[in-house]
Amino acid sequence: GTRVRLAMVRLARVNATEGSAAADLGVARIRALHEARVRAELAAADAMVPGSDGVSSRGALLAQVVVVKGLAGPAEASGKPALSGPDGEAAVKALTALGHDPESVFFTLSRPVSDGDDERFAARMRLQLESVDPELVVAVDAEAARDVAAALGMQPFAFGEMVRIDGRRVVACDNLEASLSDPKRKQRVWAQLKCAVPPGPVY
Repeated sequence: GTRVRLAMVRLARVNATEGSAAADLGVARIRALHEARVRAELAAADAMVPGSDGVSSRGALLAQVVVVKGLAGPAEASGKPALSGPDGEAAVKALTALGHDPESVFFTLSRPVSDGDDERFAARMRLQLESVDPELVVAVDAEAARDVAAALGMQPFAFGEMVRIDGRRVVACDNLEASLSDPKRKQRVWAQLKCAVPPGPVY
């Protein structure tokens, strides 16, 4: 997450200054410990909604950006991880074009099962976001936007509106997956995502 990355950057600077192999080892240990914590917390989040581990999340565990899709699409319905189809590729391309590190993205579904309790979905989403601790959350459809808002205790927000809450930025677009076959909608979705540029250097 954001705090962990800052700690690793500080250790890396010590390493660069002192040329210390011990500092290198310290960075690796911090990352391994925090990634283990994130894995355990993500498993606990899935346990809140029975069956949600049927569509696995994927990506960097200490990600700068979390991309949230609401309902399963064709790729997820076939048993693949979250946003592993063309919509995931499009999300990575868009984030890269905006200046984000494509290796620092985590992908998840807010509603990995077709039926469930809204409060449980929100609690699961909240724990996922707290665990990964991203700087930016991108909801790529209306369902994801509603679930992210509920998870963070926010009022519903408009597509393309950048919202800041608890040290995070949140933005939503109007159905990234549907836009891939609709040129006009694709332009609209891109315009909605343009505000999601990194706030500073990406480490």
